[in-house]
Amino acid sequence: MGRPSEQPRVHSVELPTRWPMGLNVDEALSRSRTHVWNEPSELARSLRPLSGQEFLEAWPNGEVTPPIAATLGFELWDNGDGHGVIGCTPSEFPYRPYGMVHGGLAATLIDTATGCAIQTRLPAGTGYATLNLAASYLRPITTDTGPVRCIGEVISMGRTFAASEASVVDASERVFARGAATCLLIKPGGG
Repeated sequence: MGRPSEQPRVHSVELPTRWPMGLNVDEALSRSRTHVWNEPSELARSLRPLSGQEFLEAWPNGEVTPPIAATLGFELWDNGDGHGVIGCTPSEFPYRPYGMVHGGLAATLIDTATGCAIQTRLPAGTGYATLNLAASYLRPITTDTGPVRCIGEVISMGRTFAASEASVVDASERVFARGAATCLLIKPGGG
C-alpha cells in the first residue's frame, strides 16, 4: 500500500456515444433472442412415473425439454446405461466481454451430461440433485469453435450417492473442459 498522500491512479477511456451511422452504442451493438420452456413444476410431476432412461428417451423426441436446455440450446445427442451426451452450438449470448463464451456454459454442460449419465440408471420416481461440481477449463470456447458435445459417464453408483465425470469436446475431439459431479439420489417419498 502506498503512502497516505498518494492518490490512486485512475485511467479513463472515452467511448464513443454515437457511431458514424448515427446509431447510439447500445443500438449498434444490441442483439435479442427469444426462447420458450415448459413450466418446471408440472414437468417434474408428469415425469415421476418414468424411469430416468424413459425420460431421456422422451427428450430428443420433443415430448419434454428441460427448461435449462431450452434456455441454453442444449440437446440430448446420445444416452445409454451410465452414459449421456449433451450437445450445443455456442452462440454470442453467453459471451464474456473478452470475446469468449462464459465458463458457466461449459460447467452447465458438464453438470447436465454427468446428471444425464446418472439418470440413465434411476428407477421411476427417483431423482437426483448435484451436491458437488468441479470443472477445469482447458481452452476457450467461441462461436468459431462450432458444435460441442459433453460426454458424461458414471464412475460410481451407490444407493444414496452417485459420481460421474464428463469432457466437453468439439468435432475434432479437442478437449475444452473436463469435470466431475457427485449427486444425491432422491428416492420416492423424499428418502
